[in-house]
Amino acid sequence: MGKVIAIANQKGGVGKTTTAINLSAALAEQGKKVLVIDADPQGNTTSGYGIEKNEQENTIYELLLGESSVEQCIIKEEKTGVYLLPANVNLAAVEVELIDTPKKEFILKNEIDWVKDKYDFIIIDCPPSLSLLTINALTTADSVLVPIQCEYYALEGLSQLIHTVNLVKSRLNPELDIEGVVFTMYDSRTNLSEDVVDNVKSVLNQHIFKTIIPRNIRLAEAPSRGLPVSLYDPRSSGAEAYTALAKEVIKKNR
Repeated sequence: MGKVIAIANQKGGVGKTTTAINLSAALAEQGKKVLVIDADPQGNTTSGYGIEKNEQENTIYELLLGESSVEQCIIKEEKTGVYLLPANVNLAAVEVELIDTPKKEFILKNEIDWVKDKYDFIIIDCPPSLSLLTINALTTADSVLVPIQCEYYALEGLSQLIHTVNLVKSRLNPELDIEGVVFTMYDSRTNLSEDVVDNVKSVLNQHIFKTIIPRNIRLAEAPSRGLPVSLYDPRSSGAEAYTALAKEVIKKNR
């Protein structure tokens, strides 16, 4: 049975998509069979793997509307061996189109249940808002991995997300847990990054991954080449950090 991990934070710009792309690729490099679900209308996880998002006929949008099966929508990214359920801007309209659909919060879960056993890990990149797409991701997921940017307002977005996770757990998905928190965009040259890490550790009663993702130019450049950082620059600090994070995730889920 595959472990489904939603990567979520209601605050934007914290490294959700970067983590979805690079953690998935790193898990695949460790020999795991991985499916990545792009649940963000921006489709940046899709394009970050070098997939032309606007040329895809079968995406998560068609899946949620019942126009395509999950098998028709999944494509294999050959360079990494990662499987991908792509997204594009059409997904932005799905909330309106599903407004009268019964049990619309469970559409993605019901579809992914058909293929869950085929993968070791299923990673969902969530949009940075509490939308129907995020709710679908959280009802599908077994756990939530929360990237936190090392900046002053980090805890603000985190408390909102924990509240959301608890709501979903009480009403829609009693099995949902927080996988853990991972610090991103860490700059060892600043006291602020260190202060944020210490602050979050002191107030948060959640698992915190030992791996800290550094602020790294190679991580920022890799999506423009349609590659995870492990292929773009395998010796970079960003690539090494996501490899370490993947090993932590695997060890935690043995």
